Amino acid sequence: MDSSNNTDYSPISFILAGIPGLEASHIWISIPFCVLYITALLGNCTLLFIIKMDRSLHSPMYFFLSMLAINDIGLSLTTLPTMLSIFWFNSHVINFDTCLAQSFLLHTFSLMESSVLLAMAFDRFIAIHNPLRYASILTNQVIVVIGMAIVVRVTALEIPLLILLKRVPFCRTRLLSHPFCFHSDMLKLACGDTRISNLYGLFVVVSTAGIDSVCILLSYMAIIKTVLRISSREPLKALNTCGSHICTVLIFYIPMIGLAAVHRFGKNAPPVVYFLMGNIYILLPPVLNPIIYSIKTKQIQRAVLRIFRTK
Repeated sequence: MDSSNNTDYSPISFILAGIPGLEASHIWISIPFCVLYITALLGNCTLLFIIKMDRSLHSPMYFFLSMLAINDIGLSLTTLPTMLSIFWFNSHVINFDTCLAQSFLLHTFSLMESSVLLAMAFDRFIAIHNPLRYASILTNQVIVVIGMAIVVRVTALEIPLLILLKRVPFCRTRLLSHPFCFHSDMLKLACGDTRISNLYGLFVVVSTAGIDSVCILLSYMAIIKTVLRISSREPLKALNTCGSHICTVLIFYIPMIGLAAVHRFGKNAPPVVYFLMGNIYILLPPVLNPIIYSIKTKQIQRAVLRIFRTK
């Protein structure tokens, strides 16, 4: 499939990377990855089921948590087919339009996760800064508007990126660095002028994940400032409600920064580094988020016990 001498500027396919040197062991390597995907899907589906079944969890905090779980399910399902096709059927070839669609969905769900984390930070700020008006500020209608704004914001920013990538000519090797399609990875293979695509891609990341991370940091600075004014044991009690969210923020942004650093500065990095960083970025949040909230949130633990006792 080497297309270095190909003059066709619209490639019909790309080649997805497996684990270099371990192709013979792909079946065995697929076992832990399958376990991780099943854990992510079951964990987030269980979280949604618990929140739906227990009326005591029908509050803004858990509605935002439901958005996070739905987003994590979408993120997992986006990459699952190509991962399994590589491991089980040694099928590395992906159609250009399919790769484009996967890239769009992958980045859309990823940036939506950042936006949902910002909404959850806003929720915690309101709960601690103005608890008496919490329910009147974050009404169901407001939560629906926030959810729709997240979808519209990210989708509107991602569609031009899709169009720009569709118009870029490709005439180099079509081998990608990951077992799924990243925008920056695809753009490396272009042979035309990619400055507009690169600049707009940077604008999308800065205007979403960049702004979101700064706003989350500012919200926690305001939360700490508010908590320090509270007397007795209330500060610790208030901060405990933020522990799960802080962990979730860290396991999302740290792999994102790591993957960006590998693509930006790791030109001579071994292929396995790209494989590992890409999978950590995609799989870590969906796997760990439901576990973190189940362990650190007593309301969810009580809800699980109530459901089992009812059964």
